[in-house]
Amino acid sequence: MTADNDLDAGLPIRLLHDRVLVRMEGSEGERRSTAGIVIPATAAVGKRLAWATAVGVGPNVRAIVSGDRVLFDPDDRSEVELHGRGYVLLRERDVHAVAAERIENNSTGLYL
Repeated sequence: MTADNDLDAGLPIRLLHDRVLVRMEGSEGERRSTAGIVIPATAAVGKRLAWATAVGVGPNVRAIVSGDRVLFDPDDRSEVELHGRGYVLLRERDVHAVAAERIENNSTGLYL
């Protein structure tokens, strides 16, 4: 159900139904392009999806396990703070894709 170092370390939460608790990767401020150009947080860009790491999943989540990197829309999120650290709570249906080594090339395990 919820097997990850963060949750095993004593976070006071048990996820229900199809919920996925994720930790954002990097900051939401300025970022760098692959060429090394700094892009400020105020720069206007199209709708941009975000990557995060799943740290816990509810009992009805079928395609995501703790440790998977997931792609989601950061505009559709609920933030929660546990032990002074920020997390995002999503429904499984709000995850657009899963990037994980455990998914074989010929499987249909990605949500796209």
